[in-house]
Amino acid sequence: MARVAVVAAALLAGCATDVPGRDGAAAPGRVALTETATGGASLTLPVQDFRSRRFARTVRQRFDYSCGSAALATLLTYHYGMPTSEEEVLRDMMTHGDAERIRSAGFSLLDMRDYLARRGLRSNGYRLPLARLAQARIPGIALIDNNGYRHFVVVRGLSEDRVLIADPNLGTRTMPRVRFEEAWSGVLFVILDHPEIAQASFNLGEDWNVRPRAPGSLVREAMDRGLHGLGMPSPILLNGGEPPTRWFF
Repeated sequence: MARVAVVAAALLAGCATDVPGRDGAAAPGRVALTETATGGASLTLPVQDFRSRRFARTVRQRFDYSCGSAALATLLTYHYGMPTSEEEVLRDMMTHGDAERIRSAGFSLLDMRDYLARRGLRSNGYRLPLARLAQARIPGIALIDNNGYRHFVVVRGLSEDRVLIADPNLGTRTMPRVRFEEAWSGVLFVILDHPEIAQASFNLGEDWNVRPRAPGSLVREAMDRGLHGLGMPSPILLNGGEPPTRWFF
């Protein structure tokens, strides 16, 4: 109960998809830059398919109705250290829930809460402003409106002007805070146990670094590191509230 109180106190102080038939992600490789391209330095850069990077820490949904199970698998696997597959969550919730309703309308937060309870984890939904979430530093699942479709995502970080989310359809990405607040239902679904583990995984640099980079920035940065390692000067690179209320359960 003490840990539940810690999380609660911190908070109080159907899916849009274009899921393809296969991922089609290329394996990571390396690109060699010629001396002509680098102005005299010979460099080899590690490269990785951008799709692979986006889904490195996000479970991808397999069906148009399964963003809820993929979001829950992402939360458990990457924010609580409990490796969980989408299939595992999907199968359990379909077995214990209304399978027909789930296929037509997707999962509800109540389905998620019941699933977590079967795993011995306590959870709940809270209506709260983003400012309070920034103070609590607890990742959670949010329901957003994506062009008319209800879609579950994991909120895994915040900055002054952007929200970092794990999107089961698009992978790790950011949204402007203003746009996110317009699309968000205002309710955040959180696990109440193990807050210290959850807080340690909030706002991770490796998640923010998945964002797209300017086309030439990777090359410039690698050249900078390479030349600096040779003892040459390193140039400067310019790369581009109110209290929440408990929800209905």
